[in-house]
Amino acid sequence: MSDSSSPRRSPYARLFDRATRVLAMRDHSEQELRKKLSTVYPGQKDESPAPEDIEKVIASCLEQHWLNDARFARQFIASRARKGYGSRRIRQELQQKGISRELCDAAMAECEVDWTQAAWDQATKKYGEPLPTLFAEKAKVQRFLLYRGFLMEDIQEIYRNFAD
Repeated sequence: MSDSSSPRRSPYARLFDRATRVLAMRDHSEQELRKKLSTVYPGQKDESPAPEDIEKVIASCLEQHWLNDARFARQFIASRARKGYGSRRIRQELQQKGISRELCDAAMAECEVDWTQAAWDQATKKYGEPLPTLFAEKAKVQRFLLYRGFLMEDIQEIYRNFAD
């Protein structure tokens, strides 16, 4: 494709193509897609896209079921849980990506992650088995798991259920 054909295309068509490319890589939340569509990239000749064009593209993506916040939330939770993050951190990241609290709660309730087991897996991966029992070392494990986003109840459950 030559550069001379690009200016003949409407701004809406260019935005729609960008949205298609972005959504082909992975699911995005509606807020993420809006932000990516409104960004002007270096070397881009025209100014920022018109808000009405962005709205039309978002509406088209919603209509085609390419954009679905509930599906995005479920996939995001599964992905981040596989990477060893806890429910609190995942919930916070979802809300930063524009997912409503109600949708976030529903997706968290649907997920089939055993957060206590996930916390145990992360703790033993980092600190080995058996987990430390001295107070100072237990506090270190606890801080690590809290940073990863696990709830205190899950961390305490590790020492109750998995203690030797």
